[in-house]
Amino acid sequence: MLTKTEEVLQIIQFYNPTTCPLDPIPSTMLQTISPDLLPFITTVINGSITSGHVPTAFKKARVIPILKKPVLDPSDISNHRPTTTTIMPVPKKSPVSCLNDYRPIALTPIIMKCFERLVKRHIKNLLPPSLDPMQFVYRPNRSTDDAISTTLHLALTHLDNKDTYVQMLFVDFRSAFNTIIPQHLIEKLSLLGTNTSLCNWILDFLTGRPQSIRIRNSISSITTLSTGAPQGCVLSPLLFTLLTHDCAAMHSLNHIIKFADDMTLVGLISKNNESAYREEVQWLTAWCKANNLFNMEIVKSTKFLGVHLAEDLTWSLNTSSNTKKAQQHLYFLRSLRKAHLSPLILTTFYRGTIESILCSCITACFGNCTVSDLKSLQRIVRTAEKIIGVSFPSITDIYSTHCIRKANSIVDDPTHHSHTLFTLLKHSGPHNLLNSFFPQAIRSHDVGQGSLDRAKWRRGGSHSRGLGEGQHGSLVTKG
Repeated sequence: MLTKTEEVLQIIQFYNPTTCPLDPIPSTMLQTISPDLLPFITTVINGSITSGHVPTAFKKARVIPILKKPVLDPSDISNHRPTTTTIMPVPKKSPVSCLNDYRPIALTPIIMKCFERLVKRHIKNLLPPSLDPMQFVYRPNRSTDDAISTTLHLALTHLDNKDTYVQMLFVDFRSAFNTIIPQHLIEKLSLLGTNTSLCNWILDFLTGRPQSIRIRNSISSITTLSTGAPQGCVLSPLLFTLLTHDCAAMHSLNHIIKFADDMTLVGLISKNNESAYREEVQWLTAWCKANNLFNMEIVKSTKFLGVHLAEDLTWSLNTSSNTKKAQQHLYFLRSLRKAHLSPLILTTFYRGTIESILCSCITACFGNCTVSDLKSLQRIVRTAEKIIGVSFPSITDIYSTHCIRKANSIVDDPTHHSHTLFTLLKHSGPHNLLNSFFPQAIRSHDVGQGSLDRAKWRRGGSHSRGLGEGQHGSLVTKG
């Protein structure tokens, strides 16, 4: 499990040349002279992993309050530069009402990031690719689109039957990363087959972490932490997902969808028999109790992985929110046009700030949008075209492109939870199900693949690719 010098060099060159004051060697200097230092750095890294000990100097951190959203007075920006710290408390909401509204974001020295990335690589090599298929974050070919589409497909497929309804329990954790108990995490890592030296290294990485707080020119005394995982570090997201991998549904009628520290319990209920769902809720409550779970409430809508999900599974509320954001960015696009910027720069701004909003989780939402919703989205595209003076793909074309791309990526990935769904579906059932992502993606993929196969056949080929025959709340959807 020793690390090679080539791996260390590749990781050092990967990072941007930024430096925090706790860097033992400035990152710009480290990247410039790394070939000369490489053998020594590699020796230190291998010695650290083998002995299970992290040098205390690399674990030091400093905290500075920085707002996530630009609500500060512009004159205060100079006092909130991320390059002056290794950990930053970022508010969870704006405006900030108390200290708990901040979360500490870690900006560790570049040498510590190298340590973490190498250890992360070692851990992932030991894990089976099929581990926790319902966790959709920090994994290749996974996104919020996949989590939302899977959740909706489970619900809509069940609602296609008589006398059915769906209960959804949205779980939110309070300071999820900060609640990790290192000893409990190490026990789970051992059960997953992580070797002793790696377990000892991770335990040492999470314990005895000295940090101080800096606000402008004032620095607090040093406090040593031995609980939680520093947010913003390379390893912390992976460690949290491994901590929660055993949080899986007990009953076949229930499913637990996870995206980092967001969990959604989907209960598929028939003939008013909620016994399996209620048992699942009790088990999940017991599992989450140590993680400071928020109280539960029944709500008409909730924000699920960045999208507004209504109890009737419609998307008007989400569309309204997205169009409002996009319209705000159209103002800036007009301002840039008045400044006589070139169409190329304006197009780049449009794609990065406006089209990205319209495309957010588009594969999960678009199929069941109303005509009014689609017109609102297309109106944004038309307005941008008039401002810049160029043509853009329609919102329908954008959806088709994203849909086919996502379908192909799932078909090519046998480890994806939804890989087996890509079979020829019968054309029946309610419009909500037929217009949701997976049925539409399968139809689009079949059409696209058929065109590709016919083109190959015209060239004389015979190859073809066949497809087989917290504090959010609880939603109730009925068939």
